[in-house]
Amino acid sequence: MKQYHVKSIRLNGIPRKVVADPEQRLIRIIREQLGFTGTKLGCGVGQCGVCNVLLDGKVTRSCITPWSKVPEGADIVTIEGIGTPDHLHALQYAFIIKGAIQCGFCTPGFIVAAKGLLEVNPSPTRDEVRDWFQKHWTACRCTGYVQVVDAVMEAAAILRGEKTMACLDELYKDGDTIWGSRYPRPSAIYKATGTMDYGDDLYGKMPQETLFAVPVCPETHHARVLKIDYTEALKMPGVVKVVTAEDIKANKGTNRIRGQQGSGSMSGDGWERRMIVPEGDKIRQWGECVAIVCADTEQNARAAAAAVVVDLEQLPELLHVKDAMAQGAVKVYDEIPDLADIPNCFNVRPIIKGEDTKPLIDKAKYVVDDEFYSSRQPHLTLETDCGFGYFDEEGRITIQSKSICVYRHQLMIARGIGMAPSKIRIIMNPMGATFGYKVAPTNEFLIAICVIATGRPVYMRLDMKEHITRTPKRSPFLMKIRLGADEKGMLVGGEHYWYVDHGPYSESSQDLTNKGSQFFMAPYHLDSVRGCGYTIFTNHRWSAAFRAYGSPQTYWGGETAMDMLAHECGMDPFEFRVQNVIRPGDSFAHGQKPEVYPFQELIEKVRPLYEEAKKRAAAGSTEEIKKGVGISFGIYNSNDDGADDASSNIELTKDGVILYNTWEDHGQGADAGCVGTAHEALKPLGLRPEQIRLNCNDTAKAPNSGAAAASRCQVMVGNAIVDSCNKLLEAMKKPDGTYRTYDEMVAEGIPTFYEGYWQAKTRDNSGEVITCTGMDDTTGEGYPFSNHMFGIFLAEVSVNTKTGKTTVDRFTLASDVGAICNLDVVDGQQYGGLAQGIGLALSEDFIDMHKHNNLVACGLPYVKDVPDELKLIHQMMPREFGPFGASGTGEMPLSAPHPAIGNAIFNATGVRIKELPCSPDKVLAGLKK
Repeated sequence: MKQYHVKSIRLNGIPRKVVADPEQRLIRIIREQLGFTGTKLGCGVGQCGVCNVLLDGKVTRSCITPWSKVPEGADIVTIEGIGTPDHLHALQYAFIIKGAIQCGFCTPGFIVAAKGLLEVNPSPTRDEVRDWFQKHWTACRCTGYVQVVDAVMEAAAILRGEKTMACLDELYKDGDTIWGSRYPRPSAIYKATGTMDYGDDLYGKMPQETLFAVPVCPETHHARVLKIDYTEALKMPGVVKVVTAEDIKANKGTNRIRGQQGSGSMSGDGWERRMIVPEGDKIRQWGECVAIVCADTEQNARAAAAAVVVDLEQLPELLHVKDAMAQGAVKVYDEIPDLADIPNCFNVRPIIKGEDTKPLIDKAKYVVDDEFYSSRQPHLTLETDCGFGYFDEEGRITIQSKSICVYRHQLMIARGIGMAPSKIRIIMNPMGATFGYKVAPTNEFLIAICVIATGRPVYMRLDMKEHITRTPKRSPFLMKIRLGADEKGMLVGGEHYWYVDHGPYSESSQDLTNKGSQFFMAPYHLDSVRGCGYTIFTNHRWSAAFRAYGSPQTYWGGETAMDMLAHECGMDPFEFRVQNVIRPGDSFAHGQKPEVYPFQELIEKVRPLYEEAKKRAAAGSTEEIKKGVGISFGIYNSNDDGADDASSNIELTKDGVILYNTWEDHGQGADAGCVGTAHEALKPLGLRPEQIRLNCNDTAKAPNSGAAAASRCQVMVGNAIVDSCNKLLEAMKKPDGTYRTYDEMVAEGIPTFYEGYWQAKTRDNSGEVITCTGMDDTTGEGYPFSNHMFGIFLAEVSVNTKTGKTTVDRFTLASDVGAICNLDVVDGQQYGGLAQGIGLALSEDFIDMHKHNNLVACGLPYVKDVPDELKLIHQMMPREFGPFGASGTGEMPLSAPHPAIGNAIFNATGVRIKELPCSPDKVLAGLKK
């Protein structure tokens, strides 16, 4: 006989009597029984703080607090009890105006925790704020924490009466320009008050007949599936259906996902990825699905999934690219031919520029010839993978998920599930970040198959362990680099041979492999380059986009090698880079000239800071704590490779305008980008920002704007927005230069709806405007990018020589991302990118499924792991092909911060680490040498 506990509590000041399972977690009771979904469910094990509530005034992680531990008469406060959109608390207001909100999934947890702090310490220092968040395990993956602390300090001053809260509407005055300002992103007020519904929140509002789906994923990297027995699972309570590959076949689907297409250099057809692995086929990575249990509740679905018996024949596992490349290695796909006489190699991407490098480097005065390895960095979003599906009013299979490329996913899954793309509708849910992993379809096809097989709405949510072990990761590169410099320290040639561990799927692999040439020595004048990238199948996690896609790997090798070469030349690492920096007229390894050359000006901004940092390091070093300074340069692109394009439409209404596009928002600020760009383009109309409404990220309502990836949207979608706005203005314009009203447009029969479009353009090396091109299959030459972003990274570190632990004390990023649409958004992107770079450099990794299956073990940086002294310097050279001179911003901050940290460790200790992360054991091993 199951027993329950009934207790009287006060929730947000309202008395309630609640009956619950004594072992049920408080987060579930608050969200599912009481319906307060502002409190989020993240890791479920007390490591992220998104579930924070105040329990009798104390900050409490509700995901690890059972009902039995909640006292009778407890006073519980959630984000909903702190303030509302109409009556903001000072903390909510401060988080909005200080740009402390990106994806917003962690925001309620931070605001609740901060309220707990200010109730006991109304005048905290910045260090005390940081200590508080660290103590309460309150984490953010987006912001880099600086603006969060800024917000708490601002709120504290307001609550002490030293500052006042303005009405948010008063932040904009008629006639103001919000382009280039710090105008709050439109979604921030809802994120700050817990009123924005994310995927799991929406599930609670779905029809009662919605099923919960749990994939059955045998825990093995490589095995043949002999038999799938779900007989007992079907008998269990609440089970409606066990979906297998046979259900896909019954719907005339191919059971394949569209992978790499359009390549002239790869083997295979790009359709190798199975949706559900059938009997007789092979599991090729940990977490591949063999069946899906659909039941009435999560509890029943999980119990039945555990009852499915899968008989396997274990096969040799290829978990490192060197294992997969070894002669005689087992094949990941027997049917896909090897290339270049390398086992499991399925694509080869050469790079050829200038003279043959071998004699140049052989004769060089100074040479570096070494091997480098980048890690399989996990994305570590605090919201796990989730989504749901149903048939809509037109009979379309409709998937609402964390997709950041809704049209691409529609195309990638259509053939596999047996439906035409026009019969598939993808809608982006508000989401707790992706950092690129959702360029890959993860759950869309599984949900679709379940909806088709059951005829009912279906929801799927992974827990954090499943999310970390089953979703894609950054692809490791094994890099073999040879650089030569003459007696004056000038580069004479460079060679780069890189081997890309892409897991068992080909999707997006060619663009990733191309990055190894596009960004090899990109910041420097180098006339002669030779190299080749090899894309390799393995049995580890498949690769998907991750912020700065391909450049962190390439710069880890290149910028470390540059530092080593500076040391060989006996030159200061900064001055060595300055001497060799790319200058007007120079081109990248792939032959294209950048649209601007901003490094000379950035160098002058950074040089005095670098000299000050060296003095600090020298003065602060002791025998036990060694301090060092490191430098790196980085460049990243702002459009998808080649002839990228985007559409965006606009409709004039009585109240203003509506934008229609698929500028997907995974926290980077798409809403601010859309509104800021349109407001600037529509200046003659004198609209207020709130008169620009968004109807975005639904394939049934908005045109294809492309993916929210490659830092492309401000450029690509921004230009399409400007095009649509210009067409609308032209139609509204009267002969006397004034503009028609909506009513006048309708009365005159003039259309009120206009389509905007832009395709990526650049100038070739003769100066002619051309459409961007792909990379030549034999030389690697091409004009792939319209715009770029540039950065100089300056790291200051302390290394404990007894423990090997490295701490980043300060970090400076001087960058040029063109004209800036929204300063708070750009600051937030840069702070956040640097924080992820610190994690990449020092702690983050994903190797062992039994170990790297939670946020802490994977190395997530908490607030005390990221310095409060993050300095940003913005330089803004206008871009010819950017809207109002803009480029992108989101990915450059993570292109090359980590080699600056690695170089700083060398500067401090003399230990040169060549394989990420720079963990304490590697530092200690180096010190012992």
